[in-house]
Amino acid sequence: MAELTIGRLAAEAGVNVETIRYYQRRGLMTEPDRPMNGQRRYAVDAVRRVRFIKRAQLLGFTLEETGSLLELDEARACAETRELAAHKLEIIEGKLADLKAMRKALTSLLRECDTGSAKGACPIIHALAAD
Repeated sequence: MAELTIGRLAAEAGVNVETIRYYQRRGLMTEPDRPMNGQRRYAVDAVRRVRFIKRAQLLGFTLEETGSLLELDEARACAETRELAAHKLEIIEGKLADLKAMRKALTSLLRECDTGSAKGACPIIHALAAD
């Protein structure tokens, strides 16, 4: 089986070397032993692991949650993985609701600003400063 240097691993996975080192410090990846004559070598399947971590982050999973997903993958625990993903979806839906409320409030403030009904006082500043 071919092995990769950390630089090659990073390039294949589309990250930088410091990302690999950070994942190692966080316990998401193991650091191979350094042979007496040179550089550490990573198995080719380490590329898959790095890509998995990056994709999980893009879906909103924290590194801690991603570590749990990796453990669940190793345990072949599909039901628990689904539960974790469902919980993440609930959190995202809550954030979307909050963002929609923020958009509605800002749109209203901008409308007030555009109509000029506040006569000198900026409605945005006034709303932010109100008790």
